[in-house]
Amino acid sequence: MADPSPNAQSRFIAQALRNPASTAILERWPALALPDGWLVAGCLFQTVWNLRSGRAPQDGIKDWDLFYFDAADLSEAGEQAVQSRVEAALHDLGIAVEAKNQARVHLWYEAFFGHPYPALRDARDGIDRFLVRETCVGLRPDADDWELYAPNGVDGIAAGTLTRNPLTPHGPLFDAKAASYRARWPWLRVVA
Repeated sequence: MADPSPNAQSRFIAQALRNPASTAILERWPALALPDGWLVAGCLFQTVWNLRSGRAPQDGIKDWDLFYFDAADLSEAGEQAVQSRVEAALHDLGIAVEAKNQARVHLWYEAFFGHPYPALRDARDGIDRFLVRETCVGLRPDADDWELYAPNGVDGIAAGTLTRNPLTPHGPLFDAKAASYRARWPWLRVVA
């Protein structure tokens, strides 16, 4: 797995932070109190695609996903309590935010998506398993800087490639996701 180069990484972070809702979430990060928390996926890479397309950073982004990992509470009620706390801290932003405990995904994934899912060790394990390899990204504040987790690098996001993730090899789900992305950003291309 490739690490993004410092320049590509810095460029990606700068572009992702042009989304005012993402920036506001990250500014309020301490109030969210998410163990092993990450702002992930669509709100990050879709912002980059929007900018490349000459669109507003937030255009068409339906929600902002937060991953966290709390193995001490695998209950749906515990996850809902975190969701309520997040909504209270971010309600004025006027966006949909979803907080998901990656420690419990294996308990519901198969019933929802029709495929088994392994128990994860941390939130990064969840980021590693997005259907599209290039979209495996997470961002969070780190002291006076940013911590970017991009196990497959960020060059594919900039290039607009969509590749199946071998960790989540669900062809029809990938095809639907890629078609959805290509409908919004037609310049994206699926790579075998």
